[in-house]
Amino acid sequence: MGKLNPIPKIRLGINIDHVATLRNARGGTRPDPIRAAQLVADCGADNITAHLREDRRHIRDDDIARLLAEVDCPLNMEMAATDEMTDIALKARPPAICLVPERREERTTEGGLDVISQHNALAPVVAALADAGIEVSLFIGAERPQIEAAARLAVPAIEIHTGSWCDAVIEGRAADAEKEWRAIVDGAAFAHALGIEVHAGHGLNYATAEKISTIPEIVELNIGHFLVGEAVFVGLGESVRRMRAAMDRGRAALIARAGDRIAS
Repeated sequence: MGKLNPIPKIRLGINIDHVATLRNARGGTRPDPIRAAQLVADCGADNITAHLREDRRHIRDDDIARLLAEVDCPLNMEMAATDEMTDIALKARPPAICLVPERREERTTEGGLDVISQHNALAPVVAALADAGIEVSLFIGAERPQIEAAARLAVPAIEIHTGSWCDAVIEGRAADAEKEWRAIVDGAAFAHALGIEVHAGHGLNYATAEKISTIPEIVELNIGHFLVGEAVFVGLGESVRRMRAAMDRGRAALIARAGDRIAS
């Protein structure tokens, strides 16, 4: 009988964009997103995510430089696949970059990349970043054609957009929530079978993060806005600790079910 593959610990990436949003609302330097990154790293974060947008509405160029210089936690830099951002990334050389869609008028990222139609635009960016030793992931929906297109670009990881599922759960649309959940489960398994590491994020709260942690192929969750909002009430460190605990409960439930199947 062969060895059983262990279920990997699920990593927690914390997006600090909206700490910078608060800072930028009044100008000045406070609250400092770098201080927030240092705090969440001490409270259970495995990496820090920061999205450098074209309009610099929250994270700014000097934030990226300081995150790399001052925070002892890996940086996952989100960016659009533009010439400007590629140049910045190649100079900064963060450990990881997640390529995301971006529209100036949107409040937040509203969906995944269309990797199929944007293959020719994405390919040189992915290649340049990979050649620089940067781990590249693509923020995409859970649809199989998009995952296949990501595989053709030879990225080591994808991040599945969970926003539609989370919205359906919060709004009590049970049928839609189940449909979106099955798509995430199927997409994660499909990507894993293709040798792609699977991350997930957007719109997650304690309850949805706990549930999605039961999907064995997903090895990282990236969460930001909810935790910054919770910090108003419980503090940023406590919100991270509660999220880490929720994810650990989900993983423990997965491991327990796997053990029951083996025992039976």
